[in-house]
This record gives sequence, structure tokens and C-alpha cells, in this order.
Amino acid sequence: MYTEFLPISAADMRARGWDDVDFVVVTGDAYVDHPSFGTAIISRLLEREGYRVGVLSQPDFTTPDSFKEYGKPKYGFMIGGGNVDSMVAHYSVAKIRRTKDEYTPGGVMGKRPDRSATVYTQLAKQAYPDVPVILGGLEASLRRFAHYDYWLDKVLPSIMEKSGADLVSFGMSEHQTVEIARRLANGETCDTMTDIAGTCYMTSFENLPKTYIECGSFAKTASDKIAYAKACRMQMDNQDVVTAKPLVQKQTEKYLVQNIPATPLTRRELDEVYAMPFTRRYHPSYDAVGGVPAIAEVEFSIIQNRGCYGGCNFCAITMHQGRRVTSRSENSIVDEAKLITEAPNFKGYIHDIGGPTANFRLPSCKKQMTEGMCGGGKHCLAPTACRHLLISHKEYLSILRKVRELPKVKKVFIRSGIRYDYLILDKDEEFFKELIKYHVSGQLKVAPEHCAPQTLKYMGKPPIELYNRFQKRFYELTKQAGKKQYLVPYLMSSHPGSTLKDAVILAEWLYTNKIRPEQVQDFYPTPGTVSTCMFYTGLDPYTLQPVYVAKTAEEKSMQRALLQYYMPQNSQRVREALKKAHREDLIPNLLGQSVHEKKTDDVLAKSVNGRIVAAPRTKASKGAGKWRGQDAKNTNTKATQKSKPTHKKR
Repeated sequence: MYTEFLPISAADMRARGWDDVDFVVVTGDAYVDHPSFGTAIISRLLEREGYRVGVLSQPDFTTPDSFKEYGKPKYGFMIGGGNVDSMVAHYSVAKIRRTKDEYTPGGVMGKRPDRSATVYTQLAKQAYPDVPVILGGLEASLRRFAHYDYWLDKVLPSIMEKSGADLVSFGMSEHQTVEIARRLANGETCDTMTDIAGTCYMTSFENLPKTYIECGSFAKTASDKIAYAKACRMQMDNQDVVTAKPLVQKQTEKYLVQNIPATPLTRRELDEVYAMPFTRRYHPSYDAVGGVPAIAEVEFSIIQNRGCYGGCNFCAITMHQGRRVTSRSENSIVDEAKLITEAPNFKGYIHDIGGPTANFRLPSCKKQMTEGMCGGGKHCLAPTACRHLLISHKEYLSILRKVRELPKVKKVFIRSGIRYDYLILDKDEEFFKELIKYHVSGQLKVAPEHCAPQTLKYMGKPPIELYNRFQKRFYELTKQAGKKQYLVPYLMSSHPGSTLKDAVILAEWLYTNKIRPEQVQDFYPTPGTVSTCMFYTGLDPYTLQPVYVAKTAEEKSMQRALLQYYMPQNSQRVREALKKAHREDLIPNLLGQSVHEKKTDDVLAKSVNGRIVAAPRTKASKGAGKWRGQDAKNTNTKATQKSKPTHKKR
């Protein structure tokens, strides 16, 4: 296990015998030298290329002097806002200030500014106006075009305009970082670096590239929602490395140029990145305040892939990691697992071997590699799976087997998202059976998100029947394995397309299946997603047809309350919602139990570690599958029309 961190101060720099650094890598997070943190990857990558690197973590954002910690860097600043968008880190979907920042030492709030990527870039430019600033990471990547800002409720120009960055490096940035660093070291200036894939730059009309596609300007998209929706579609359709064209958008005066995306790392290149000498720990200077909370989820986890072709509309992966899935080799993953087992605080449990979607290791299809991903809003898995989809869990299963056979490993869990709609399509159930037998820590998180056909259509998710099929088989195999394990379904309220009646349909489905979600996620309109475009414009960017959007606090609270109908404090809201939707017939069922709780043998909800999860259905509940005007087993869910999180991931 490696023990040496990169310098975090001028004192550290001098202790290495350096008088200066080549690059200062700035982050809005605490310094955690783990490959789950972008700062760790970029700084170690630059170190591997032979550059002297200083890390500037959560600098004082009230003065440019904090950016002079190392003196003037020889080649430039590499700046990122942090692993999580600073606005999401600071505010709930209700725009209420959060009380804890998981990526700050001790979880203390307020150690980074709102819109940290912009603020840090401005301060770096004030400190050293002639030093190049390369802006990257999630926050900048998703704001590279004119974008709707939920917190200000207005359209803002590209982050390049206000921040003053010389280049924006979007997506997963290893290739472009190495090239930018090499060219800066060779004496080239940023204004000549207009040909680097995976970057954006600002220029005049006279200096636009010879060929490009132009989307609506900042002024146009800020005043015309149809123009905004059209621009969104053009941006989404030009994120594939095979088919993308340079994309241009006029900002206030200058033009933003997005070059084609960088080529995803090959398997060998991914292996090399994850073999870099990470300490896999937060910096020891944080010990006194209890460390960095965010490390708990990833310290004993392994990232095995990148990209996601699941393409959920509310997820920003399409605009950041892209839809092409690339994965690491078995040997690379097993070697990292061995390294983890040597950690002094390792207790025998690998928490996750996954990524944006844990069970994706292959490209979506062979055609994708030569012809690119399908555009026009088409999805690989929704509303039905594409006939060209490559379906196999064999390699992933082989990796899991090898890791769980390591001498010091007791259990290997899968905690990042499993695409149940992909898993259920695999006719070979060997992975499914071993998943249940060895890799579920009591509960498996899956994301049906909703059940109403129209809402699922706008989410880019498959029909609920596929989840019902998966759920049934999960509990059958769980019973066969002699286990007591449960599904934890992620659900979302108030997504574009979800009417109050759709929320009632979801509440009825939850009641029928005896699912009582302890937590409900309201749709959060963050930059860089199709769903955010729909939220702002009220239009489907691929058809330009109107989309219903719940925007009032009253309706949002009703939709959220319906998903937790059983809670006594929600009874009044649920009653109001049912009356407004003309579904008074459901009041006795939904509100009867919320007011007068009664434990019976056919109540299927179960508390596991404080979370309410769904348990197998009993005979008493199997016949209760009717929705109003529909049969739960034969609902017409034909949809025509989708990013996660890991991150979107959620």
C-alpha cells in the first residue's frame, strides 16, 4: 500500500526539494487520494507524466492570495469544482441549505463557494492573469453550453464566459489532460489549442472551425424555449466519439466551440490509470476533525467500468462520461482487490465492484463501435431492448468469483446500480443466482423510478412490467437460496411528464405491492440532462411536443406525499391529492393504514437497518393487482420515447 501523498502546501513542496510546481490542481473537495475522486486521478496522471504537482484543496475563496500558495505555477492551473456539483452539495431540491458536506473534512458546510468551479477560476486569474487555467470536472463539464440554472431560475451562458477559463476539458479527461500538459510544457499557448478532442474554447466568428454545427445562441435560448429544446437535442446528439461534429454556440459576444469528445480510454489505458500509486485515503491532516465522510462509501470499493448506455433522461452521464461502456481487465480489478485487502483497517468486505451501472461491461452493440450510438433520443433498453443489444454477465461473474476467493475477503457486495431490465434479459441465470447468493448485503437497490407509463416514457425507463417480472424472479431465487433479502426500489416524484394522476397510479402500485419507501427523491433539475430541458421548456426536445411539468410547491408536495401515503403526517396532503385526481375510492385503502396502523401477516413491508423495503408478496396480496381501468399484469405501457448516477448515479 502506497503512503506518500502529493504536496498540499508550500511547506510540502519545499520538503521535496522543489522551488515551484509545474501544475496546481485545485479542487472544491477535501484531498482524498482515491481513484473515485477526479482530483486524485488528474494529479496522479500529471505526476506519472513527469510533472511536479501541488494540490490546492478547498482554498480560501474570499481572496486570490490563497491561489499563490505554491507561487506561480510553471505551466498552469487545473481546476475542478469537486466530485459533486457544488450547488447540489449545498442545496436540496427545495433550495434549502444543507447542513453537511460529505466531501469536506468533518462534514463541515461552507468550505467551498457556490459555483465553486467558476469562483476558483476567477481567483486563479486574479492571482496570475497570464497563467493558463484549464477548467474540468463534473461542474464545468455540464455547464459548457448555455444552460438552465435551477437555483436562479434562468438561462446562463457557458461557464467559460463568466469564469474566464482558457479551456474547458469535458468528460473523462485523461487523454486531453496529457495532451494539454505536453503542449503547455513545449511552450504552446492555449489560444492555439483549438484542435484537442474533449475540449471547448472561446473564439471570434472569424476563427470558427471550417466545419461545424451551430445551435441556438445564448440570447436565443434564454428567450425562446423552442430554441433551447432544439439546442439540447443537438448537444445530446453530438456526444458520441464516432458521430459527433464540432458544435458551436454564440455566447454574449464570442463563440463557444465544442470539439468532438475525446476517445474513451481503452481497457489497457483504464488499467494503467487505476494502477497509479493512490494511497486510497484522505490526507492525514484531516484526522483531527474525523476525516472525510465521503471516503466511507468508496474506500473498499472498486470501479470496474465507465460510461452508461442506459440513457435515463434525468442522468447527466451522457454529457459527461458518455454512452460508450469501457471496462477494466479481470487482472486489473483483482490486483486492486488484493491491494485493498492489505489496508490496515480492512475487515474482509469489498463494498462494491461496479460503476455507473455495475453490470455493464460490454458496448451496447457491435454496431456502436463503428457507427456510433443511435441518436434522435433512441434508447438501448427502453421502451424495449434493442435486438442488437449484447447481453452477457459471464466476464463480470468471473471477476466476482476471483475476488471473493481471495484469502482475506469475506464478502463482495454490489452496491452501485444494477440494471434489472438488462439482467432479466440474460437467459443464463448463473449471474442472477450468484448475485443473490453471494453479493447482496441484505437488500439490493434497483431503480424502477415510477410505474405510470407516460412518466416512464419521459424518464427513458422501461415499462413497469419488466420490474414486476424481475421482482418476482428475485424473490423466487432468494427463497431457493434460503435467504431473507429485499429489494429497495428508488422512486422519483414530480419528474416531467408525471401528472397528479400518474402519482396516484404510483401510490396505488406501492400499496398493492406493499412497498413503503422511507425516502423519496423529488426530481432535481441539474444542468446537462434531457429532463432538465423538459422541466424548463415544457417540451420534449426530440419531438417538440408539450410535456406536463409539476412546478408549484403544492403539487410537488402532493406527489411526494402520495409516494409515502402511509405516513400519518402526509394524510391531509394525500386526501387532497386523491380528491383533486378524482380518486376518492382509494381513500379507505391508502389512508386507512396511515391513521390506524395494524400489523397483519400479509403486510409485506419490512424494516432493514432502519429502511423500509419491499418483501415477497404473500397469497393474501397476490390477487390485489387491479388499477383503476387497468389490469396490473396487462397494462398498456407502449412508449415512443431518455442520461445517473452513479453518478448517476443518484
